Amino acid sequence: MEKLFDLVIKNARVVRPNKTSVDCLDIAVKDEKISRLAPDIQAEQAKQVFDAKNLLAFPGCVDAHMHIGIYAPLGQDAVSESKAAAIGGVTSSLNYIRTGHYYLNRGGPYRDFMPAVLKQSEGRFWVDYGYHIAPIEAGHIDEMEHLALDYGIPSFKIFMFYGGYGLHGRSANQNEFLMIGPEDRYDIAHFEFIMRSAQRLMTKYPKLAAYISVSLHCELAEILNAYTKIVEREGKLTGLHAYSAARPPHSEGLAIWIASYLANETSCLNINLLHLSSRKAVDAAWIMQQVFPHIAFRREVTVGHLLLDTDCKCAIRAKVNPPIRPREDVEALWQAVLDRKIDWIVSDHACCSAEQKWSNDDPTNIWLAKAGFGGTEYLLSGVLSEGSKRGMSYNHMAELLSWKPAQRFGLLNKGDGLFTLRRAGAHGSREEHLPAGRSDLSWREGHWASAGSILTTAEASFDPLNRVNIRRN
Repeated sequence: MEKLFDLVIKNARVVRPNKTSVDCLDIAVKDEKISRLAPDIQAEQAKQVFDAKNLLAFPGCVDAHMHIGIYAPLGQDAVSESKAAAIGGVTSSLNYIRTGHYYLNRGGPYRDFMPAVLKQSEGRFWVDYGYHIAPIEAGHIDEMEHLALDYGIPSFKIFMFYGGYGLHGRSANQNEFLMIGPEDRYDIAHFEFIMRSAQRLMTKYPKLAAYISVSLHCELAEILNAYTKIVEREGKLTGLHAYSAARPPHSEGLAIWIASYLANETSCLNINLLHLSSRKAVDAAWIMQQVFPHIAFRREVTVGHLLLDTDCKCAIRAKVNPPIRPREDVEALWQAVLDRKIDWIVSDHACCSAEQKWSNDDPTNIWLAKAGFGGTEYLLSGVLSEGSKRGMSYNHMAELLSWKPAQRFGLLNKGDGLFTLRRAGAHGSREEHLPAGRSDLSWREGHWASAGSILTTAEASFDPLNRVNIRRN
């Protein structure tokens, strides 16, 4: 007799977003899709049976903020870092990419850039994947329609500090870093024109309007340059304390106000405020929501900013933009999560190996270290461990890790129906939680998360926006 299901997972505690309970259910899989959730599905109906033994079954995470290919060739990074994502319970990886130094180390139009990205991506990801695009040069703004329609990429990023401050610190020539011409300016006017272009697309293509959005890294170069000089000159602070002071929280807050005003001015109604790192940033974002209630703001935090502070043992390994903050800011972020002022949690995964991370001549110098670290493999376990301690419900975790980012970015079959199994409150050894990524760094030293990934089930992908290559290979 032909079996009804390819796989039945028995005895799982199923966590779903937008619910208030965790239900004991069996999960049936057919043709790589979740086909049934019910108690007591007969084992005889399946080709394979797995006993979850009361493990939590979370929806597969949608890590909506990753940087595959920034510090290693894209094809290599796609394999190792997507494998780390899968082991951590992430089943969809959305990656920010741009022209300029790093990534493919080339400038020019996206009509030439994106085919190379897709060629290096094809067949290498272990999870479903897609891309966000940063329009860097003026000509890229004219390509936004092409990117949305032909590549299924309706989400665009602005790095607000890149016009006058570098990826790793002060920089005298950002035009060269961005590989743009001498007449090009990556400034507030450019950001305005990106928003105006996004608004035109929303108006022209109403069926796509809900998924067309502009994401912003909110820090201001003028403040970063001034405070970096002060911190370096005084020499009183070192490590993460110095880096946080050099990129002060009010730079985030002011940038958020500017970005929000521009959104209102341009009628760009879908705005994502990325990786808020401080109380001032969260407060500014929440105030702007009240000032401009017609704008669909979404507020993001990273698992790194929720787990680490400036006193953590990992020190220089945790250099990232915006910086890791003092403990009071960490607790403010958690309070914002619990108060439902945060829409999703991501990793901002930018894997950087030890030989790249710091200077061999001065390995403790925070100014010479590169910004960024991994984290997708700890996205779910980190939130599960620390969120549980603070009374965060499993259902709320599922909303922020899966449902809400999937809805924003048009992955409408994601966020509720693809499950990863986790232990609740079981603290594993380091060996049980070693990442599959290529990084030999552990920024989480002293912050090892509990609840290791046990099993990720499968699902076939369909994306209403045809988001580029959103298929697991």
